Amino acid sequence: MTTTPQRRTRQRATIAEVMAEIEEFRTAQDIHDLLRHQGHSVGLATVYRNLQAMAEAGEVDVVRLPDGQASYRACGTATHAHHHHLICRSCGRTVEIAFAGVEELIDALARQHGFSDVDHSIELHGVCPDCAA
Repeated sequence: MTTTPQRRTRQRATIAEVMAEIEEFRTAQDIHDLLRHQGHSVGLATVYRNLQAMAEAGEVDVVRLPDGQASYRACGTATHAHHHHLICRSCGRTVEIAFAGVEELIDALARQHGFSDVDHSIELHGVCPDCAA
């Protein structure tokens, strides 16, 4: 599957600026509300479309919340290397984490069961130290 390069529109630049300001995962609706609060006139459909394109380009991380809703966050790694997340259920604080050996384990499990081209994401949900206090 080939992806078409996305045009850098004013709306996408504005969304990217807002995404760079927030540290926790936020839904498209949350991001749209934040944009409107800051005085930007960007439609909700435009926010959804741009967040999806930014996720496909590796510019933002996306996780599924327990209710199935997508939640987005600017990638914190300079190289956009594959990583996983530890997310606070209470405040949304997010820490990017790496597991030594997990990629190899997943590859071995896939091969053992005859799978190829396996993709994965690991999101661990808990309560951060500040919220636990």
